[in-house]
Amino acid sequence: MGNLGEAVSTAVERGPVSRAASAVHRKPGADARSPGDGHFTEATCLNCGTMLTGPHCHQCGQKAHLHRTIGAFLHDLLHGALHFDGKTWRTLPKLVFKPGELTRRYIDGERARFVSPMALFLFAVFLMFAVFQVIGLTPPTDIQTGDGVNTSLAEVQESLVAERELVAQEPADSPRFEEAQRRLAEIEQRLEAVAGTEELLAGGDGMATASTVKTGAAWIDKGLDKWRTNPGLMLYKLQANSYKFSWLLIPLSVPFVWLLFAWKRNFKAYDHAIFVTYSLAFMSLLFIVLSVLGMAGAPSRIVATATAAIPPIHIYKQMRGTYALSRFSALWRLGVLLAFVTIIVMLFLQILLMLGAY
Repeated sequence: MGNLGEAVSTAVERGPVSRAASAVHRKPGADARSPGDGHFTEATCLNCGTMLTGPHCHQCGQKAHLHRTIGAFLHDLLHGALHFDGKTWRTLPKLVFKPGELTRRYIDGERARFVSPMALFLFAVFLMFAVFQVIGLTPPTDIQTGDGVNTSLAEVQESLVAERELVAQEPADSPRFEEAQRRLAEIEQRLEAVAGTEELLAGGDGMATASTVKTGAAWIDKGLDKWRTNPGLMLYKLQANSYKFSWLLIPLSVPFVWLLFAWKRNFKAYDHAIFVTYSLAFMSLLFIVLSVLGMAGAPSRIVATATAAIPPIHIYKQMRGTYALSRFSALWRLGVLLAFVTIIVMLFLQILLMLGAY
């Protein structure tokens, strides 16, 4: 019996239970070797030192096999900056052609197979910013205010007066006298147009101008004054804020989607948030594609038709697949949701205008 007890004790000490218990106390990566090709040959987790029993560490979740190559760094760069990895190739086709199936499968628990809706949305926003900067689709910065227009009109008037005096000096017996008279008549008409424009800007017809509008609220008047004095800068800030605060569209949209299913207890706010975020990601990517096509010279009729037709069709398909709706249920909810979209966009623009005023 004594020999049997010693044998059992030795087996326990040398067994996998003992090795797993002692691995916690090992120095992380102590058994790892780097052959020099950018790959590790590891027996324990390089992060926490736990003995590895599979492709991932069961203690901290880190991958068992790691790379130390430039390719791995570029992969991390793409994934970190654009949230781009292999799952994107499985997610994008589903998002475009079967959005309802994608949303429902993600809600039901298939999280590792697809890109998360928030990561895809942030990828779309980042891509939109980069593409618009490359193709030059930015708001104008040389917008003239009332004072700038008055200055330009004064310069035009001065130039026309000088030209009129020069043309009037043409002698009557000159072969170019008739041409000079026609030119003189054109100059007089342009001077009259300039004078009429100056009267309009001065408020000569009794209408209030932007500089005289006062709401009584100091913070609103301050914002209006900024728009009047430098509209180009305010448009730039509006575009910049639309990128930075685009995530606000998600909390703004979820309550309106919830109203469409308020009496259905099996659909939670989480389901609506996933639906909204995937939908916004698709709309952002669609806007990028249509903008690039428009800048590339695609027929405006085709771009306009796609802009008007694709979003409601996509929302209908996504809603029907996500919530397992009949055609009629999906159609009437689509109509109501499109009306809600107008309210959501107006609220979002109001928030951006308020943020841009400070």
